[in-house]
Amino acid sequence: MSEEHPIAELGEGTRAVRVGLPEPVKHEPTLPGPVFAAHYHLPGDPTGPYAYGRDQNPTWTLLERAIGELEAPGREEVETLAFASGMAAISAVLFSQLRSGDVLVLPSDGYNVLPLAGEQLRSYGVEVRSAPTGGDAQLDALDGAKLLWVETPSNPGLDVCDIRRLCEAAHERGCLVAVDNTLATPLGQRPLELGADFAVASGTKQLTGHGDVLLGYVVGRDAGLMAAVRRWRKIVGAIPGPMEAWLAHRSLATLQLRADRQSTNALAVAEALKGRPEVTGLRYPGLGDDPSHKIASQQMRRYGCVVSFSLPTRARADRFLDALRLVDDATSFGGVRSTAERRGRWGGDAVPEGFIRFSAGAEDTDDLVADVLRALAVATG
Repeated sequence: MSEEHPIAELGEGTRAVRVGLPEPVKHEPTLPGPVFAAHYHLPGDPTGPYAYGRDQNPTWTLLERAIGELEAPGREEVETLAFASGMAAISAVLFSQLRSGDVLVLPSDGYNVLPLAGEQLRSYGVEVRSAPTGGDAQLDALDGAKLLWVETPSNPGLDVCDIRRLCEAAHERGCLVAVDNTLATPLGQRPLELGADFAVASGTKQLTGHGDVLLGYVVGRDAGLMAAVRRWRKIVGAIPGPMEAWLAHRSLATLQLRADRQSTNALAVAEALKGRPEVTGLRYPGLGDDPSHKIASQQMRRYGCVVSFSLPTRARADRFLDALRLVDDATSFGGVRSTAERRGRWGGDAVPEGFIRFSAGAEDTDDLVADVLRALAVATG
């Protein structure tokens, strides 16, 4: 980015299409293709950024710069590390920062693989506590903690907590804070600006948005903490492939366009579901009467693409999913094609049997809402 146009001063859409690009060179592509290299020419002493493929790759470098400029525009001290998946990124923070005797506070309603990581950490002597996301309930578990893990909005229940309040309380107690920003994306909220030490996310979801890439990342503002995360990545080797990194960077260019349409669609679906007698537990932070709306509106610029609700029975939910024509019955969320699933089929989430996690895609809003309402009618009949 040129001196005339500092990245932090540009609009979000402009940043999304420009972040991480190298300076233009005549006859070279604007976004260089993926670099496939296990090793590099390295005569003499091993100096410079690229020595071995597990440690660094030019394609990662551009992607990491791009993500950092979205998560923390204008903050040159911020470092970003890309990983092979969201769980690789999550694990890197947890296992690089915690030791036997430390205390970790997790959300009790977060991503259902988090408890598995908690079990592993307990076996290493880490005390693991948990509390719900809503109502900032994790505040009551902070005394003596080394790391607070925040997930907001929570997956799949869509509760929201006050990031700034939790960060201030944690730091007063000498506790680090990591925020899972997967559902919000950097265009929804920027945790580092709200006080977090780490922003962590699965790039598999809305960040890349096409359902064809597994990716994760960690962004941090303390060089020492990030050095430990980088060391963990080197030890475990949980690195992204160059093709995945290139696809992710390419996909960032449409992030604002996708996020705007998907947020519009999610709100329209949520509003269409309001008042339906067969629908209970409807949650979307963008709804004015949602329990999380007040906090979400203070820290989020977009409310995300996910809507959650319950139908009366497992059978009714299955009939609804089967009747959808524009929505794929698939796990994950954030893609340009809408998806939905009965979340209870996986186990691990404290949700009713008829609980639906619905991810709004980029279809025409009227078409998507009509499909949802038609499927509800079929499931009810």
